Amino acid sequence: MSPAKHPAKAKLKETHSDGSRSGVRQPLEHIACDVLVAGAGSAGLSAAHAFAAQGRKVVVVGKIETHLAGRTVALFEGSLRFYRALNLWPRLAEHSAPMEGIRMIDDTGSIFATSPKEFRSREIDLDAFGENIENNALVAELAQAARENPSITLIEDLIDLFELNFSGARARLASGGWIDARFIVAGEGRNSQARQIAGITVATWSYPQVALTALLAHEKPHHQISTEFHKRSGPFTFVPLRGREGAPYRSSLVWLVSPRDALRLQALSPEELAAEIEDASHGLLGKITMDGPLGSFPMGALKTSRVTGTRMALIGESAHLFPPIGAQGLNLSLRDIANLVDCLEGVDLDEAEDIARGLERYERQRARDIGLRLRGIDVLNRSLLVHAIPVDFARAFALNFFSAVGPLRRALMREGVTPHGPTPKLMRAESKSLAPEHASARRG
Repeated sequence: MSPAKHPAKAKLKETHSDGSRSGVRQPLEHIACDVLVAGAGSAGLSAAHAFAAQGRKVVVVGKIETHLAGRTVALFEGSLRFYRALNLWPRLAEHSAPMEGIRMIDDTGSIFATSPKEFRSREIDLDAFGENIENNALVAELAQAARENPSITLIEDLIDLFELNFSGARARLASGGWIDARFIVAGEGRNSQARQIAGITVATWSYPQVALTALLAHEKPHHQISTEFHKRSGPFTFVPLRGREGAPYRSSLVWLVSPRDALRLQALSPEELAAEIEDASHGLLGKITMDGPLGSFPMGALKTSRVTGTRMALIGESAHLFPPIGAQGLNLSLRDIANLVDCLEGVDLDEAEDIARGLERYERQRARDIGLRLRGIDVLNRSLLVHAIPVDFARAFALNFFSAVGPLRRALMREGVTPHGPTPKLMRAESKSLAPEHASARRG
């Protein structure tokens, strides 16, 4: 469906003899910008900073959500380079903890269960694979930096209507104002209205799982190692968190369980839940206490038929969604943004044909990366859920093979943190090692 035939747009173009639009409240104000970013989560705010650094006048619209229970983001090396290039990392680093190793433990009970596998960042000449940061802190810092940036206007509102055409784009705020833009970046999430207006279709599917998320304090140090137990219900993953006064050792937890188990665990007291987590982790981190409320969300996946429309591109969960395995979510979203910035570099946003050529490049560049991550995570997740001897054997064989063969082992690690293929400019900066005093202060 073309934008011009979309019901919402047809309504928008319907006018009375006096020039007013039927069914549409008249604008309280007009704001003009080069780039309108829809969505003020971590992806949308990051996009706003990236386009502002390109010299564009940016408006970002969305609700600032800093109360998500238990959510953290593991930022890999390419994402750290992205934030360093935008001079945002110094303010984010105060909230983060390094991940110097990744440990995988087969806890499926399979007859083909593998021995624990451990991968160290020094094997690929990095101080750390990445840094783990609480999502609430990340969003709060990105929002504050946006408020301080003269090239960014942050509007804490919602958009209830988009209009896209070859001559320009605009959006109506729920409060009644209008924003005129030359280009729209849609990062509102899985229910993206801009995506619907552009007529982009999606394929969605669900998994019989619920992700439980929590912040934990624990007795034993994590030694900057992220540990992933592979269970029959899905991964159970501890990721290092920055310590705080009274809780020097902290980790985040993502635990994929069945909907029935999720209801049972959510009904437990904090003390009972902590005991369950201790049991599930076989006492790896010693005594555990809950360091905040338990969060949860159902597992599903989403893939779009394309990631571009007229004067519009999708990023983040507007373009792709999959289970939180391998910490690919925001890292993939930041590659969306960095690729899009590259594709529109030097493009006159008043010229529809120039924009179209840039978006053709973006479409090509994102197709492989998104498809590869989505398929890989889907296969891994389903391999844990399917209780079949051939599947167990194939999973164990693949893990043992890639772990044992040095070049493949290192290639796999590099693909996880700095994916193969053309690297966007914002992710090409040289890695900066942690200063010794900084690194030691953050160990736990």
